[in-house]
Amino acid sequence: MTDYIITGCDLHDNGIVLKISRNSDEPESRSFRNTISGRKGMIAELKKRAKAAGGAKIVFAYEASSQGFGLCDELTDAGIDCRVLAPTKIPRSTKQKKSKDDDRDALQILEILRAHLLAGNDLPEVWLPDKQTRDDREVMRARLDAGEKTTAIKAQIQSLLKRNSIRKPEYVGGSWTVRHRAWLVSLLKGKSALPFGAGVALGSLLRQLEAMEEETRQMNVMVEYLSQQPRYVPAAGKLMEEKGVGLITAMVFLTEIGDMGRFANRRQIAAFLGLVPACYESGDKNDRKGHITHQGPFRVRKVLCQAVWARVRFDKKEKEVYERIVRRNPKHKKIAVVAGMRRLSIKMWHIALACKRPRFAGVAPENEAA
Repeated sequence: MTDYIITGCDLHDNGIVLKISRNSDEPESRSFRNTISGRKGMIAELKKRAKAAGGAKIVFAYEASSQGFGLCDELTDAGIDCRVLAPTKIPRSTKQKKSKDDDRDALQILEILRAHLLAGNDLPEVWLPDKQTRDDREVMRARLDAGEKTTAIKAQIQSLLKRNSIRKPEYVGGSWTVRHRAWLVSLLKGKSALPFGAGVALGSLLRQLEAMEEETRQMNVMVEYLSQQPRYVPAAGKLMEEKGVGLITAMVFLTEIGDMGRFANRRQIAAFLGLVPACYESGDKNDRKGHITHQGPFRVRKVLCQAVWARVRFDKKEKEVYERIVRRNPKHKKIAVVAGMRRLSIKMWHIALACKRPRFAGVAPENEAA
């Protein structure tokens, strides 16, 4: 039997709490600061234990979090087998949720990892994207963030006007048109000017809006540049041939999902995106389905939702399917939209998979040109 140094880790911004065990031995507790020197000390400690155990294999696990995969990269570079676990797939009782501390969390991860290594139990791992994919995601997430901030500022402007009983005149027409913006600027001066405080607030929001819209334009340029890289050209172009799928939707889909080949069928891609219903079946109670699970990358669900509404508006076939579902129960329009999101995601997956390049098969970016 392989000799293991099994390590469960609870990772935080400032500290690292470990539970370390040699195979089925009683685990020991250790803690380190989450700094460069602290991580080096932790790696040295684990290697020291492995050497004392006659060259035992070190296997390390921690939960995915906002810390990203930096620790996993360091451990892998040091020759340590590191696994990153999905928090949503780790079962926790009500007692565990209400009695939570670092030692218990590290111990639970240790026990899950030990059960996998010594008994063959399933390990709830997350897929580890390569560094290039992670970097590409930063571009797309920054673009989405700029769009969300722009929308939030517009909502603040609407709320400010509502609080001050200011209604848009009919001649202005639609919101956020050139005429609408000119009317907003007119509220800062002249006879129709707002009171001092409201005017100051509106002026500030309009300046913020202008800045964020310029930032969004700059990010659009960066997204366009990213989409023209060889690793994305075939798939992005094909995806944008679908009605409702623009550059942002295509690139968010490609960067957030990464390796299309890791899904064996349409059920797996739909489950990954959280577009399948939760299941409540036990005993003689069958076929009890709940709301969709909402697991997986929410950013993909967001752009898929926007794309589906565009398809319902401009695609005759998609509109017919939507209306057929709604006719069954007019109160369940969201179900029709989710059904459209699932169909579109599966179609996009098939398209991207057909355009798969070595990049999506797990080949490191530096080997791509070769």
